[in-house]
Amino acid sequence: MAFKLKGQNRLLASIFILYFAAILPGAAQQLTGRVVDQTNTSIPLIGANVVWKGTTIGTSTDVLGNFALSTADALTPEVIVSYIGYKPDTINVNGKSNITISLTPTSKLQEVVVEGQQARYSSLTPANSQVITTRDLEKSACCNLAESFETNASVEVSTTDAVSGAKQIQMLGLDGSYTLLTTDNIPALRGLATPYRLNYLSGTYIESIDIIKGTGSVLNGYESISGQVNVILKDPEKAERLYFNLYGNSLAKFDANLNLATSIGDKWNTILMMHSNHLGNRVDRNKDGFMDLPLGTQYNVFNKWKYSHKDVVSEFGINALRETKIGGQLKYNEDVPQEQQPYYGTNSETDRLMAYNKSSYTFPGKPYQSIGMITSVAHHKFNSSYGLRDYNGEQNSGSARLIFQSILGHTGHTYKAGLSYNYDNYNETLTDSTFDRTEHVPGAFVEYIYTNTKNLTVVAGSRVDYHNLYGTVFTPRLNVKFDATPNTIFRIAAGKGFRVANPIAENSAILVSSRGIRTTEELLPEQAWNLGGSFTQYFELGGRPGTFVTDYYYTTFTNQVVLDMYTNPGEAIFYNLQGRSYSKSFQAEAQYEVLKGLDVKAAYKFFDVKTTYNNQLIQKPMIPQHRFFVNLGFATPFDKWRADLTGQYFGLMPLATMEQSSTAANMSESDEFYTLNAQISRAFKRWEVYIGGENLLNYRQPNPITGADEPFGSNFDASMVWGPVTGRVIYAGLRFKLD
Repeated sequence: MAFKLKGQNRLLASIFILYFAAILPGAAQQLTGRVVDQTNTSIPLIGANVVWKGTTIGTSTDVLGNFALSTADALTPEVIVSYIGYKPDTINVNGKSNITISLTPTSKLQEVVVEGQQARYSSLTPANSQVITTRDLEKSACCNLAESFETNASVEVSTTDAVSGAKQIQMLGLDGSYTLLTTDNIPALRGLATPYRLNYLSGTYIESIDIIKGTGSVLNGYESISGQVNVILKDPEKAERLYFNLYGNSLAKFDANLNLATSIGDKWNTILMMHSNHLGNRVDRNKDGFMDLPLGTQYNVFNKWKYSHKDVVSEFGINALRETKIGGQLKYNEDVPQEQQPYYGTNSETDRLMAYNKSSYTFPGKPYQSIGMITSVAHHKFNSSYGLRDYNGEQNSGSARLIFQSILGHTGHTYKAGLSYNYDNYNETLTDSTFDRTEHVPGAFVEYIYTNTKNLTVVAGSRVDYHNLYGTVFTPRLNVKFDATPNTIFRIAAGKGFRVANPIAENSAILVSSRGIRTTEELLPEQAWNLGGSFTQYFELGGRPGTFVTDYYYTTFTNQVVLDMYTNPGEAIFYNLQGRSYSKSFQAEAQYEVLKGLDVKAAYKFFDVKTTYNNQLIQKPMIPQHRFFVNLGFATPFDKWRADLTGQYFGLMPLATMEQSSTAANMSESDEFYTLNAQISRAFKRWEVYIGGENLLNYRQPNPITGADEPFGSNFDASMVWGPVTGRVIYAGLRFKLD
């Protein structure tokens, strides 16, 4: 359908792409002004953000502190002004054409609080990033991190196998191991925690989630290849004094959550977050003799403390977790040794302890200059069994980063430089084989940020690390943002990533099969280059805001640890890449407020992911080439009622089944399928109740377990899971908040 709007470009819309391009006319009236330091008004604040309240439309001040905004972009006669190291301010500009704004320095970083809907697509960050807000998190059950992406199109969450319950994320067509997962920008849940790490962060711990595509910043290390998922946890200063959540579903799974936050004097704040979940009901809806979901119990406690005084801010926290899981056949008895019973089962017991500290000092009178130290330690231990296979592991890790930030002449040229050290000690045992290694990695990094305060931002960084096992590692990265107009933004990104794989932990699904596991050579670190870019267009149609974003990323590996299940159907073979391996990812996404309170978000994704298996370049299994996503969200004033509907289409996926006889011939494919999730919430003064459903179309993958009738036979395979296993799930819950 085509629309013609007076004075604007022609708009093209469809169910998945609502908007293609719109450029606002430049003849509108302007608001001009200058942003200065309140303590010395002769000092301009260079690069301060000035944004129309209630929108994502804004600009940055130039080298003289000057700015200009088009009044045609305003929804209200107010602008929000913010600058690092200064208190943000909201200014009423009604009837004014030129203003001077004085910001007050502060000793600690503050946050701009914007009333109304928070922007999901930032117009200010140099990297291509999206934000999953608290409002988004409450659109679904969101019991843990795995369920936090259900209303987001950029990250997919998939079940790794039909028995253990392990899940993983995918970004840019690559497995989650290539995505750096951080909590408050601290690398977390790495290495041996990979199989179940999405279950280790409760949804009630999370304030928001930043999704960054591309290799990202060098400050967070060298491991990111496809992107970064930064989980921002509840802030002790800003969190509700009491938050209580209960959840239950039709599978008899229950969650209980309690957050308690308080201030201690005027310098200390703390929050205690507690989570527990339990599933004790054996469910087999597809009648294959196996539980559709493993039984399990988790206890999870997270305590954060924050100290703020003058120029010093320090935050530290500790997290403790214990989880048990039991899966397999319905008649499996976990109290009887596997070799003494005919029923197949899986067991897992995990203990995890993590602590961290983040401290910073801002130089008096120099809000742009600071020094900070970030440290963390983690202990992760598990014992597990998959039928007659035992897989146990222990990882002890520690990291430290010292970061100094300042300017070169003025705030149009800023830099961050620092030193880092990472320590990892791994001990794994798979049946009668042991894998041990200890990594010591000291490093140094520098990142330079240039902004002309008008329409160009360049972030160039590099780091050099010395790995005790693999030598010197050089990691360059670049992000560029160009604003063609205040509403039209182009970004490009390029960079390199390096990581040491943990083949068994990152591919635990192969344990739930009769495949033999072997390596043909010493496995080397994985290295890849990522190049891509994005186009963002903000628009207004019928007086309502919208956003159109499209991006393309190309990732190519110079080395990769290849898991080959094509060459020999009875084996999972690991070896170093011998040829090409790449991922091409394209995404187009649009968001528009169709009616007051009704938001529509739609996206299309295309993946071309190929790897060389036994000298043949073929599609990587379990990744759909085509995927569609639609989310409808409706809310009445003050969010008294909220309703959300999310539909997804998954295209064909190549499979590596046990029946294959050669690499290229007789390749199997999944089916196409659709999923539909929905939730309705009703809010009262402090209470909120919600009811929803997942996979409402009740689609289930046919025969997710090959050879289910003979789990100890040569044809058993539960690793080729490409669709839902459990079918329709109905859930309900309640939330109680006390600010």
